[in-house]
Amino acid sequence: MSHIPREPEALPATDPNDDRYWDARDLETELRRTYQICHECRMCVTYCGSFPILFDAIDADVDAGRAEGAEQIGPDTVRQVTDHCWQCKLCYIKCPYTKDEGARELLDFPRLMAREKAQRARRDGIPLVDRILGEPRLVGLLGSGINAAPANFVNANRLARKVTEKVAGISAEFPLPPMVAKPFAKWFAAHAPLQTAGDAGSVVLFATCYGEYNFPEVPQAAVQVLEHNGYEVIAPEEVDCCGMPNLDGGDVAAAKAKMQRNVDRLLPLVRQGMKIVTPGPTCGYTIKEEWAVYLGTPEAKEVAEATLDLMEFLDGLRRDKALSREFSSGLGKVAYHAACHLRAQKIALPGARLLGLLPDTEVRSVERCSAVDGTWGMKAEYYDEGVHYARRMARALAPEDDPPDVIVTDCSLAGQRILKENRMQALHPIVALAGAYGLMESGAPARAKPEAEEA
Repeated sequence: MSHIPREPEALPATDPNDDRYWDARDLETELRRTYQICHECRMCVTYCGSFPILFDAIDADVDAGRAEGAEQIGPDTVRQVTDHCWQCKLCYIKCPYTKDEGARELLDFPRLMAREKAQRARRDGIPLVDRILGEPRLVGLLGSGINAAPANFVNANRLARKVTEKVAGISAEFPLPPMVAKPFAKWFAAHAPLQTAGDAGSVVLFATCYGEYNFPEVPQAAVQVLEHNGYEVIAPEEVDCCGMPNLDGGDVAAAKAKMQRNVDRLLPLVRQGMKIVTPGPTCGYTIKEEWAVYLGTPEAKEVAEATLDLMEFLDGLRRDKALSREFSSGLGKVAYHAACHLRAQKIALPGARLLGLLPDTEVRSVERCSAVDGTWGMKAEYYDEGVHYARRMARALAPEDDPPDVIVTDCSLAGQRILKENRMQALHPIVALAGAYGLMESGAPARAKPEAEEA
């Protein structure tokens, strides 16, 4: 048995504003301690590539008599373990050794992986692929509007995608989100609210980068459903990306700058008594769980505490018997994909609950990771590995003996993986709900299927 202690000598450094967070020796000590506990447990071996890589390396050292546990793990293995972490957070949810479980070990594997990547990024620089994928708002701004048609043509062209893969490291096989000619902000500026919007109060909609430039039907549906239920919707244009894509690449400085701009913009609205709602599970998780940690300010905490997942907010109306239930149609058999970053918020599956209210609708939840998780699944280096895990999700969503009529997911990027693997366009639950109310078409706009890509 290894002599590495199970309990930390000091509280693990999770705050990037603490000098210990950037101390290489402190990080090495915490990595070995965490590795040792994970190796002894092994519960998460099927979750992602990080754990098999870690366990195989420790087993090899033990079998060769070089170590009793994680003592000899070297930098190459550390890098591989970190780089195969998707930041899905599922291992933290299931781990029995976390602060949330009241355990003395105080493990937080995803946060530790983020710390290792942050130190490495500060030391070695940020790869081009992470710089590009870390800026979805900028990419959307450049590729939408009048540039949408040529951008989508390039994204659908296999030769162009192969060149992009070689230069930028973004997989030619991953179906990139489509660009739209009319971003959400343009639609919202021309939108005439219902006369009853505001009778129940006001909410702030954090539309997300992908909602703004790639899937505007999602925030559009959010506006319509919220107004239908009596709420005035405030959708400030000045908000930035939530920062998670930068964290995926270890770029803490860029993430913190975006988080601060968002807090500065949203705080006055929160102090007017408004809640912030977001239809993106990753953005919701980041606002709730990361902004206060990375900024370390009471203002960031105040914004975080006022933030709800969009479907969580609507489910609260259901509980309070304030949700309109005047639905005009149902969905049939629904396979509901439970997004990882939604599950990480520990709010159950509010979208599935709400869809269960619809007439002639049967909802079956599937808890399988899409292996996209922000930006990881888009990278050429990991695409094939991601597909291995994503196909487990695809089979669970649409078994041959019981195919669904509709697939629903809160995560737009998981929807792209579903499009690729299941050949079905997944709906966001808010789009499905808006359709059931008769507020908009029940399906998302048609998208080019992967098999229609140009040679």
